[in-house]
Amino acid sequence: MVQTIGVVSLKGGVGKTSSVISLGAALSEFGKKVLLVDANFSAPNLGIHLNLINPTKHIHNVLDRSVNPSEAVYNLEKFDVLPASIFATQIIAPLKLRDFLKYLEPKYDYILIDSSPALNEETLAAILASDKIFVVTTPDYSTLGMTLKAIKIAKQRGTPIEGLILNKVYNKSFELSLKEIEDTAEVPVLAVIPHDIKIPEAQSKFISLLEHSPNSESSEEYRKLAAALSGEKYPPIKIKNFFRLIIPRKQDINRTIYYRRIFEDEN
Repeated sequence: MVQTIGVVSLKGGVGKTSSVISLGAALSEFGKKVLLVDANFSAPNLGIHLNLINPTKHIHNVLDRSVNPSEAVYNLEKFDVLPASIFATQIIAPLKLRDFLKYLEPKYDYILIDSSPALNEETLAAILASDKIFVVTTPDYSTLGMTLKAIKIAKQRGTPIEGLILNKVYNKSFELSLKEIEDTAEVPVLAVIPHDIKIPEAQSKFISLLEHSPNSESSEEYRKLAAALSGEKYPPIKIKNFFRLIIPRKQDINRTIYYRRIFEDEN
């Protein structure tokens, strides 16, 4: 059964779109059929990251009913993409997003929605179209404030918040700690992505981080998140990870708890 997951942030520049692409690529490595959807209708980025800069058919066409949803889907080998158009002028009803995605659900295991980085109808549409939410944040006060607002909106709409993706982490003393973020947000951190120059490098080549730098710490973290999300068991493959088995990181513990709650408790 398909899972539709909204990836949300109410602040631009936190790496939401790159997280959607990386998580989609990681899920595809486990053999899952994945669709990425750009629900940032007014300022789309997903297609730009993947060299679908001016698609002839796109989600704006779907929402104004000029094309069927399947006609606007592009296959990029690792996953499929339903892009938006940066040049669109159509008047659309964003809140109809969920209705149109239902036509595509039978083809996929996972649908990942890249939402708008603003408190608007587009973000609400992404939340309402999702079965669950991941919130992308960075370890600073200004972003955490917007993260709390995103969590509040999702809770008000009844969409479960699965966890936080903590991105662009320098591991410096001036940053908020993982504990401070979890205690304030009351949501577990399920992935910690270091500040990694490989990520913009991948964007410049219009490919996912996992394709550009498959053995990076960031790629490994997205794989571990994808494994927990999809019920796959993904063992550490680096020697240095041996020491993390002795003293596991908090996000590793959170992913284990998440995995057991979703998959082992069902049996």
